[in-house]
Formats: sequence, structure tokens, C-alpha cells
Amino acid sequence: MTAIRSVVLGCGSYLPQRVLTNAELATRVDTSDEWIVQRTGIRERHIAAEGEFTSHLAIRAAQAALANAGIDAQSIELIVLATSTPDNTFPATAVAVQSGLGINHGAAFDLQAVCSGFVFALATADNFLRTGAFKRALVIGAETFSRILDWTDRGTCVLFGDGAGAVVLEAQEQPGKTSDRGILTTHLRSDGRHKSKLFVDGGPSSTQTVGYLRMEGREVFKHAVGMITDVIVDAFNASGMSADDIDWFVPHQANKRIIDASAHKLHIAPEKVVLTVDRHGNTSAASIPLALSVAVADGRIKRGDLVLLEAMGGGFTWGSALLRW
Repeated sequence: MTAIRSVVLGCGSYLPQRVLTNAELATRVDTSDEWIVQRTGIRERHIAAEGEFTSHLAIRAAQAALANAGIDAQSIELIVLATSTPDNTFPATAVAVQSGLGINHGAAFDLQAVCSGFVFALATADNFLRTGAFKRALVIGAETFSRILDWTDRGTCVLFGDGAGAVVLEAQEQPGKTSDRGILTTHLRSDGRHKSKLFVDGGPSSTQTVGYLRMEGREVFKHAVGMITDVIVDAFNASGMSADDIDWFVPHQANKRIIDASAHKLHIAPEKVVLTVDRHGNTSAASIPLALSVAVADGRIKRGDLVLLEAMGGGFTWGSALLRW
């Protein structure tokens, strides 16, 4: 019995040129490189230039993904862009990306699930492809979180960075087994009771301002490991796989301590974990595709590898995706 799977044809990423180190941050707020590294694992992050928008980052990442896939932009029928930092309140930043790529057919829209955005976008595109509504899709995570940070708040401004990553998906008929290439299973969750633990204190309807990111760090950390492992166990149960079967674990790059604790709890070997948080910081919806792009470029992730993705973000939202590269 065959199945339609959403197969990854290629991936790409883009990081702004400006690098902001911990040492430079320590000249602005009461912090230190040692303090940041010990608590988060972050050493530096990239910051978008003046006049460089989320759409610009997304277009560059999409172009890199299309080049990696070896396909023309005109074959893309669907663009799903995960972001919490759109260019404008409306229209969707995805349509700016669509226009920037020279595409004027199909559909393009934004998806907002904060740091879980890329996993939510991947699951959304997967469902469209599997139903036959579209054949090829671009799934992008792109953020300019530097624009919503309070640079006097050392508890948050040291954590985040800007960047974008993208994958090209194509609907393909596969044998219908766990050895299939493509997305095997996705699991999404949310719980709005936790809004006050991680949110932005502004918005068009409430304050008519953009606002700043606010976070109760200890509370987020406390919930993160349990929520992450919850949706990964769901993925294992749905697929019949286990941690031993995973070739690569590509988690949301928020905090090295959360990543290490999650991998330990799930019995995933440290050498299977892809880590980029030290160089990128937390790039929200961009973090997973950025990490994927790094691991593909350096030869770690190869065709046929089983890759596990997970993320947790404001809302709270959290989710997992299991795919064979």
C-alpha cells in the first residue's frame, strides 16, 4: 500500500553579516560571556542590518534552498512562512517572499507559532501536499527578533538572534513504510494557559504598538523538557521507532541546557544532537532550518538518514516532526 510523502528536495539558510558577541553585549548590559555561556551555551548571534527585513532574510534562505534542490522557483506552488516578526501587520510576509522570488501563482501565507513555527509550518505544508492540493512547497522560518528585544533586559536580550532557513518539499509516492523518504509523522500541541510566561507586550489590537519580548525564564525552562519529550514520545509511538533508530536529533536552538536535558531524558546519544545555539542564539522559527542547513552542508545529514525535529515556543506551543532525509 503506497503513501504520498512530503520529501525534502533541498534546504538553505541565510544569516545577517553583523555578529554580536557576548563580550560586546557585556558592554551594554550587566552580564558577561561566562554568565551567558554557562546558562545558555550561546557565544554569539547575528543581527539584521538597518533596512534588512524578515522578508529579505527569508528570500535569501529560499533562494539557497532552491539552489540546493536544483529546481526553479516557478515550480513552487505553496509558500508557508513561519515568523513572529513580520515586515508588516499585513499583508503576510510570505507574499513579499513570493514576489521576491518572481512567483505569481499558487498560495503564500504566514504562520505564527513563535519558536515552534517551523515545525507547525512543516506539518501544515505536509498536509497540503499529502492531500494533493499542491505538488511542491517552500517552508521557511525567518525572524528578526532583534527588533522586539528590550536591550536593557539582560534576561532576554542575550538570548535571541536573527536569521532564516528554508526547505523545499515535494509530494512523492512512496511504498508506505517507515523506510520511506519524507515526513513520516508530525505532532503539534498548544496550551494558552501559559501565555504570561513568554509573550510580547504589544500588538495592533491591544496596544497599537509592536511591544517587547517578555519572559519568565525559569518557568519556561521548567516546562520545556517535559513538553518536548511528550511530543517526541508521540512520534516514536506513531512510527514504531525509538531513540536508537534516530540518526540525527535537530532540536529548536533555545538553550543548550534544555537540549542536553531533553536528549538525556529521551536516551538520544549526544553525538546525534545537532547544536548551533552557540553561534546563532535563539532565532525562534528560523532555528531548526538553520541547524538543518548547517548539518547538511557539513555532511552530517545524508540522504536516507532518520531526522527528528522538535520545538517549543510562546503560547505555549510545541511540536515534533520525524522525517527521512
